[in-house]
Amino acid sequence: MSGLLRHLESFGALLLAVIWISPLLFAFWAAFHATTDAVNFNLTAPWTLENFRTAWEGAPWMRYFLNTFVLVTVILIGQFIVTTLAGFAFAQVRFPGRDIVFILVLMQLFILPEVLIVENYVMVSRLGLFDTILGVGMPYMASAFGIFLMRQAFKGVPIELHEAARIEGCGWFGILWRVYVPLARPTYLAYALVSVSTHWNNFLWPLIVTNSPDTRPLTVGLSIFGAPENGVDISVISAATIMSIAPLLVAFLVFQRQFVQAFLRAGIK
Repeated sequence: MSGLLRHLESFGALLLAVIWISPLLFAFWAAFHATTDAVNFNLTAPWTLENFRTAWEGAPWMRYFLNTFVLVTVILIGQFIVTTLAGFAFAQVRFPGRDIVFILVLMQLFILPEVLIVENYVMVSRLGLFDTILGVGMPYMASAFGIFLMRQAFKGVPIELHEAARIEGCGWFGILWRVYVPLARPTYLAYALVSVSTHWNNFLWPLIVTNSPDTRPLTVGLSIFGAPENGVDISVISAATIMSIAPLLVAFLVFQRQFVQAFLRAGIK
């Protein structure tokens, strides 16, 4: 009976994996074939790169790639600063109401980002950051998940190292920079993977707060490129989609072992 259950679990996991990856496989197939051959699954059809050439000439993709890279970098730097300071404060600094404030921070996890779109839009407009990279990234600087992850990582640091740094004359920031940050590098890597992949694929907020190609990220550019009024060619759109996700796929394939090790080491302590 137990063997049957294991086989059923394996079959269910395999079925879910096939369902999950099938859209990506179809996009890859369609990107290298003519539209008629792609939709008819003509296995003998010749492969072609014409769809990529057409897609590349149809939009300022280099600008979109640059905007997206700058966006995820700005967000990640801001998140590292905020989550490091907040995580250290909640883990090692004693102050009145610390646990209550931490619970309030965690409540952010239960609030969908879409609920705050109007408030974020008003705030970004008042700050004069509408249609800017900083305006797109600012609402994501303070991450409750990141603060929680850093707090847990810092709580796992041996107190003896903390005390040794104090004896050597380090202040709070010295202890944080010389003791806690180096020991939390696997956690930083794991969080960076989540952050970059999330904001590389983010769509709704950048769509609302950007109006020009100078600030549009890849997701918004791709949606405009594939809009019905521009003509729908499933093969060209698939080629543009593959171009958009290729950097993340390549990064994962190259650093797959480091990715897995980072998540294993960043487990909740």
